[in-house]
Amino acid sequence: MSRKLVAYFSASGVTAKVAETLSEAIGADLYEIEPEVPYTKADLDWMDKQSRSTIEMNDPASRPAIAGMRDNMDDYDTVFVGFPIWWYVAPTIINTFLESYDLTGKTIIPFATSGGSGMGKTNERLASSCKGAKLIEGKVFNHSASHEELAAWVDGLHI
Repeated sequence: MSRKLVAYFSASGVTAKVAETLSEAIGADLYEIEPEVPYTKADLDWMDKQSRSTIEMNDPASRPAIAGMRDNMDDYDTVFVGFPIWWYVAPTIINTFLESYDLTGKTIIPFATSGGSGMGKTNERLASSCKGAKLIEGKVFNHSASHEELAAWVDGLHI
């Protein structure tokens, strides 16, 4: 059993592709964070102030429900958490995921996909959801991140 997990939320498939590549590159298990109510295209319309994603991201206390739990989270020392950047931070469903587990003693490493923005205030917004864990500064990747690029990033973390 791998002591590393790559958990990811992907709204459009881009983050899923990077997460799969990362999992293969570092020999980690893979887990998809699925919303209890799937996001529609209209939900993801960031230009619409009434869209679900806009409403969630405007409320820092928002915790969208997730469809299931990883039943063996205790088996992992290191959890890579992937997501698309929304409004310069992680979507609040990532907070839901992190707050669903006892993360004491684990290392949490965010990674993201974005069309052009960086990690913004991601770690600042995730820190309170990682009680007892070591939260490492994450990195943004584009959709075509290679095995080599991702493996080199993980090697450079010295975890």
